[in-house]
Amino acid sequence: MTTLTLLVKASNLGQVKQIDELLKTQFTELDVEIEISNNSATRWVQVSLSGEDENIATSYINKEIGTCPTSLENAKNYFVLRGYISKVDLTKQELSVDVGIFEPKIVLATVPLASLQSQLVEGRKVDLKKIAEIYGLVERLPLSVKPVSSITEEVEGLQTALAAEQVERLHSWQQSLLDRLIILGASLDKIENVLERTRLNRDVIEIETLGMFEHALTCKLGTNAAGLVSIVGRYLRNSVFVVFNAKKSLDLLS
Repeated sequence: MTTLTLLVKASNLGQVKQIDELLKTQFTELDVEIEISNNSATRWVQVSLSGEDENIATSYINKEIGTCPTSLENAKNYFVLRGYISKVDLTKQELSVDVGIFEPKIVLATVPLASLQSQLVEGRKVDLKKIAEIYGLVERLPLSVKPVSSITEEVEGLQTALAAEQVERLHSWQQSLLDRLIILGASLDKIENVLERTRLNRDVIEIETLGMFEHALTCKLGTNAAGLVSIVGRYLRNSVFVVFNAKKSLDLLS
């Protein structure tokens, strides 16, 4: 049997069921049994695989969904760690990111304000609250980070910076001059259905997948992302909405 911790957090049983159905659909032709579970404390989703084709199923999951390191020892093999913001800590002036390290204990990655200032605002002395607000850095948002300190068993918090791919994504959003509405806690199918139902698909150029239940809607030029929240929110009541305004982010650099 192989047990994997997926690079997915589920906030309710409905999402766990969606993951279960997705994997079973993908593995219809394989000789593999699947059992899905959800860690109630951390919300990471785990899957146990057994059968002759469990190696094939494991390869698919590693490639298409991704897995967590689970331990500090395994984390040493990751150049980039992907996880979710667990706290925007205004007291410590840092982001805390859950990257799926919980053996032998939970260890969070931290991104200090100085690093965010250097990577996102050209070293300007902008406070964490403002950077988080402008760039949509909120709890539950998927984030990619890279370790900048040695990973040891004695570490309390893993010191990191934003990964290059994360910085590139935020800068590309910024340079597009287009608003984005980030939706946390909804599947792609559900979002597409809501956009079609409300006819907002005419105002959205693209849906960018950030995680299995996290997506960014790219608005057409002239469409205000904040204006979409009240409409979409009627149908996605359990979701979190974050507005990324490209022009406001550029104002930080002017």
